[in-house]
Amino acid sequence: MASLASYFAVSHQLFNQVDSSLVTDVQNAPAESHLAQSVDGFLRRDNNSFLQLVTSQRQVIFPGPGNTIIPVSQKQANLATTSGDYNIRTVSYQGIPYRVITEGGYATQGVPVAIQIYRPLADIDHTLGDLKLILLLVTLGGVGVAVGLGYLIGKTTLRPVERLTAAAEHVAATQDLDATIEEQGGDDELARLARSFNSMLTALAQSRQQQMQLISDAGHELRTPLTSLRTNIEVLMRVPDLPEADRTELVADVHAQLEELTTLIGDVVDVAREDERQTDPIEVRFDAIVDRAVERARRRAPNVTFQARLTPGSIRANPALLERAVLNVLDNAAKWSPLNGIVTVWLQRHGQWTLDVRDQGPGIEAEDLPRVFDRFYRAPAARSMAGSGLGLAIVRKVISDHGGTAVASCPPGGGTLIHIELPTVAEHEPDAAPVADDRTEPVSEPGATPSELPAVQHSGVGVSPPVTSATP
Repeated sequence: MASLASYFAVSHQLFNQVDSSLVTDVQNAPAESHLAQSVDGFLRRDNNSFLQLVTSQRQVIFPGPGNTIIPVSQKQANLATTSGDYNIRTVSYQGIPYRVITEGGYATQGVPVAIQIYRPLADIDHTLGDLKLILLLVTLGGVGVAVGLGYLIGKTTLRPVERLTAAAEHVAATQDLDATIEEQGGDDELARLARSFNSMLTALAQSRQQQMQLISDAGHELRTPLTSLRTNIEVLMRVPDLPEADRTELVADVHAQLEELTTLIGDVVDVAREDERQTDPIEVRFDAIVDRAVERARRRAPNVTFQARLTPGSIRANPALLERAVLNVLDNAAKWSPLNGIVTVWLQRHGQWTLDVRDQGPGIEAEDLPRVFDRFYRAPAARSMAGSGLGLAIVRKVISDHGGTAVASCPPGGGTLIHIELPTVAEHEPDAAPVADDRTEPVSEPGATPSELPAVQHSGVGVSPPVTSATP
């Protein structure tokens, strides 16, 4: 584009100079009375310009040197009878281009004529030809340099993309999730892409590690009940005359082991499919979720009293998963509670949601506290009890996915306290007063000792009616 603009600018300038020279020549033409006598002198004065006289009938008088007669159009010939008008155009004679100016208003021997002054354009064509060649070479050279620089810049710029492509192909071919690409400093798109790719590989590696750990832990946990089941069933098959009491005991043991195995497999499947069941969170009443979980826990543990004090309010969550987590905490508290023990449930909101569940069990040893939320971990005291060691692990995963935390502690006075914190839906939502069971004494704070808990009389089942304000 620059070369084309330069070519046309120079061409226009050269033609303007020729036209200006022709206008000057025609203005300096001899006076009318001496026109015929002064033609030879004019031609000798300017060797670059030629002159001829033209009548209105296109007859040429006094042609240029060598009897050169430039072709005359009727439009130019008509200027012979017009005073003060002139016309400039380019004509070709014997293959040579000429620039011609025609001006009327003259006469010779009483005949009206027009003066035509013409100049050959060979020098201009030669100059423009040279310029065209130079600009063509400059254009090709510029394009070549641009292509070379573009290639080098593109090669340098896309080098991280090539490394990213090679790393992706390597991962696809070898399944090696430890492969990463070198991150260049900066905040441009390529640097962000490299960091995102490495973060993705790290997340995939962690996911695979968790899957492998789950498979390993599940295999270890399944091996014990399966071995016991196989041994008991082989005894029942090989000893047909086994005493009835021993047979009954073995059958009961097999049934208990099948129940434990069923629970374990169900928990493993729940953990494995936990991410698949994730749905978009919705706004729900947290107190209603806890209330439903409490009612289910009461049906599961009829020999334990559940006392609930729930603050009404909303939370953004997956209702099914959050209720499962709360129920797991309540089931764990009921499992460790003594006969006719009391489990206190306190839901409150002060800037964020807090859920405290406390039992009256033996508590957790200090060395076991950091690991109670680990998958398949069971304290030595719990290994003789039913369970899979996945309940609290599910709790921590669900609470973490909802942006909260879950911790276990042993408060003064005995028992175990599970403390859960979750964000509220809206920080400007006013805190509401807690609603307690209106058929029991007010529940003391989770930090109270067992002796400070209210005595509640129940006929075998801990009853605390649903909170009236806890509607979904």
